[in-house]
Order: sequence, then C-alpha cells, then structure tokens
Amino acid sequence: MAPAFPGLVDSHCHLDFPEFEGKLREVREEMRENGVTHALCISVELAGFPKVLALAEAHDNFFASVGVHPDHEGEVVDPGRLVELARHPKVVAIGETGLDYHRLSGDLEWQRERFRAHIRAARRCRKPLVIHTRDAAEDTLRIMREEGAGEVGGVMHCFTETREVAEGALAQGFHISFSGIVTFKNAAALKEVAKAVPLDRLLVETDSPYLAPVPHRGKTNRPGLVRHVAEEVARLRGIALESLAEATTGNFFRLFVRERT
Repeated sequence: MAPAFPGLVDSHCHLDFPEFEGKLREVREEMRENGVTHALCISVELAGFPKVLALAEAHDNFFASVGVHPDHEGEVVDPGRLVELARHPKVVAIGETGLDYHRLSGDLEWQRERFRAHIRAARRCRKPLVIHTRDAAEDTLRIMREEGAGEVGGVMHCFTETREVAEGALAQGFHISFSGIVTFKNAAALKEVAKAVPLDRLLVETDSPYLAPVPHRGKTNRPGLVRHVAEEVARLRGIALESLAEATTGNFFRLFVRERT
C-alpha cells in the first residue's frame, strides 16, 4: 500500500478578498481534493483584519496574520497595536509587510518606517514576519538587518528576486516561498533559485486570488492550486512530490505554529 500523501500548506492566501465571497465551501473542497490541508490567511490592512481572523477562527485548518501591506499608503502602524492583535492564538505571523517601489513613487520613507514598525512588533511578540519586496530588495534586506528581523525569522513571500537576494534572506534565517510564478515559462531565473534554496527553508503558496499557476494562468487563483506550484518545484529539484510536500509542510509548522504553541 502506498504511503498517505503528507499534505500541502498554502502559506499565503487572501480568502477575505471579494473574489471568494460566497465561495468558501467550494474553495475548501478543492483543497481537500488536492491534498492541501492548511492555509495561512494574510492580512493586508488593519480595517480588514477582523474578516481575516474570522476565517481562522471558523476553521481549524486556517491561520491568520496581522499587518499592513506596503501598498496601503497613509495607514500609520503602531507596533503596540500589532502586538495586541497578535495575541490571538490563531494569529501566527506579523505581516504582510515590507517594501514595494514598483507601484508607488516619490518619498517612500513612510513605507520604510512602517516596515520597521512591523519588525519591532514581531520581535516583541516573538512571531515570524511575512515579507513582501518588489523593486526594493537592497533596502528590504538592509532594514531587516538593522531591525534584527533574524531574531524571529519568517518568510520572503512570493519570491521573484535573484539568488543573491535569496541568500541574503537565508543568511538572516528566513524561508523562501514560491508562488505560481515559478510555473511560468518566462521564469527561468526563478526556477534556478527554486533549485538552490535549501529544502528545509522552502515554502509554497498561491497568493490567491492572484498569480494562478500553469495550467490555470489568468484565472482566479485558489489554495487548492498550490499543488501545481509544489509539483513544479519538485520537478525542478528532481524529487518526488511527496518529499516536497513533507518538507514544505514541516517547514510551515515549525516556523509558524509548533514552536510557538
């Protein structure tokens, strides 16, 4: 008899977004059909955090984060408030936070200061960080070092940077998470990074409802489709899907759950 499939975790999704309104039952059924056992529902703004938390409270296999995405201009973040919200047992991470110089321009010092606030909160509550970086890798890694982000670790989510950036994050104790982008034909450089990241630092995600993997590219992404991401990373590394699933699921729980319960 073949061993049971160890299960996959979608380490980053946004099930509170309008695309999933009234569709949670089918989303969860698709997860079951694809062997996806758990999902981390990610906060992007404090106004929407109660809905994210409600998802985690309602379902044993969902977790939540708390934080403000770098795209949300104008929202001031108090580290003490983040620490207070993170006390809930289903909140396992601080974020999504980080820097994004792609969509916004001008003086982005507010973005850097807010990133620092998240790192300080994470260090205070001893929960890992979920970090977003786009066109800002040098500043992201620098602020992580300056603020001691390595004390709590976390994940560089939806990774699209170079191997050198990955190594910079790994050196600070962070994990690297790959999304559906790694399945795209034009992602040759990223595929090489997926081969190189140590197996004990790998995670997989969907970033639902965005970035659906091949063969669903262009459609609304869902947590169940993280299996395609895992299949591609396993193929690139020349290992069985079961081995990749066992590793990434173990990594997720060691990082976000078991060491902090």
